Amino acid sequence: MKYYLIVGEASGDLHASHLMRALRQHDPQAAFRFFGGDLMTAVGGTRVRHYRDLAYMGFVPVLLHLPTIFRNMAFCKRDIVEWQPDVVILVDYPGFNLGIAKYVRAHTQIPVYYYISPKIWAWKEWRIRSIRRDVSEMFSILPFEIPFYEQKHHYPIHYVGNPTADEVRAFRASYQEPLSAFVARHGLADKPVIALLAGSRRQEIKDNLPAMIEAVDRLLACPEHRGRYQVVLAGAPSIDDAYYQQFIEGTSVRLVHNETYALLAHATAALVTSGTATLETALFGVPQVVCYETPLPRLIRFAFNHIIKVKYISLVNLIADREIVPELLADRFTVANITTHLSRLLPGGEGRDEMLRDYGEVARRLGDDVAPDNAARIMVRLLQEGKKPEK
Repeated sequence: MKYYLIVGEASGDLHASHLMRALRQHDPQAAFRFFGGDLMTAVGGTRVRHYRDLAYMGFVPVLLHLPTIFRNMAFCKRDIVEWQPDVVILVDYPGFNLGIAKYVRAHTQIPVYYYISPKIWAWKEWRIRSIRRDVSEMFSILPFEIPFYEQKHHYPIHYVGNPTADEVRAFRASYQEPLSAFVARHGLADKPVIALLAGSRRQEIKDNLPAMIEAVDRLLACPEHRGRYQVVLAGAPSIDDAYYQQFIEGTSVRLVHNETYALLAHATAALVTSGTATLETALFGVPQVVCYETPLPRLIRFAFNHIIKVKYISLVNLIADREIVPELLADRFTVANITTHLSRLLPGGEGRDEMLRDYGEVARRLGDDVAPDNAARIMVRLLQEGKKPEK
């Protein structure tokens, strides 16, 4: 069968590449065409656009690149109609993908499957109307989405397990490199590591990284910590080293590019920008502080208290339904707060052991299912049965 996949960022490229491999196991004749990245390209098929051509974040960048976004969307619609796949599989990235779903539903008989739901439980809940209308099947990777969709909105979904949990389990089972070898390979010091995960987009990095660095520098200037730790920044796949240099030049921070899992495997503690990285950090058993700078912090705090539909921003706390990791966003995002919370999580700190125990609850709630295999098996079965979306 023919599968057309659309992703808009690095994490989608990773998850979609695993899904493609699983689809090929269940459907050896699978043919792929996609908007994606290097990992999907390595699996095989035809890449028609790289996700870098789509990944604009924030009002101003999106506004400035509207002509490019509209051209890509128009091309994608034409390309789907011309190729006539058996299914269109959307991976997160709702601003673009829900527009594609609407078009495909209105102009073709091609079913639309959504792998990794948009976060409509946090904001823009009204998007449930277009999902109900345009998406044939939803494949969820977060257990708390089941009651949201099925009980609150009476929209059946498939919870298939969590791919991040799969990926971390697989990496930890196969990765045997000791800390001494890791630091030697990267020219680092032979000291415990404090990891910085500042996001995968330039704007996130610009907003969060300077305060993270200042907070760690302030902490490590204290007599009890001076000289004991090294600070290592995880470089995101889509960001070149030169962009990071403007923030870390003249500091003690070292950059390790495109090895986030290996870095987390050796980290003692971490400062993490909200996103999938918070869950990855928890699954590696690394105590963390979630840091997320926002414009107009008081307004954002008001919105968080009165408009946004969830109590937390990190996946760790959302899955646990309580605060396991501190979330320093909006008016709570200060260098002093970051420093204070990080100090509690270093060895001997009063919050470290409790957080590590609580991480076990998060892992239990996610379960042990292999998400891409589950999703692929269900997708292939539905397509072979000839299930069509209702008009």
